[in-house]
Amino acid sequence: MARKKKRVELSSENIEFQLENIVYKVVRYYPDKMTLDLLKFDLDGTKQNVQHFPFAHLPREIKKTIKPN
Repeated sequence: MARKKKRVELSSENIEFQLENIVYKVVRYYPDKMTLDLLKFDLDGTKQNVQHFPFAHLPREIKKTIKPN
């Protein structure tokens, strides 16, 4: 039976990126599902919500920072 990998907390690393005038901050990473939890902010800094985001859709610079393996 395969072991589930635990989630990785990334909130302390302050990883942020911007897509389509929305700023995202990485909160945690789930290696078994290859997804992330992101906090979504407007450009003026107001928090909108938490969003699940696939790892494959991240910008290349962010992927290098997280290193999924």
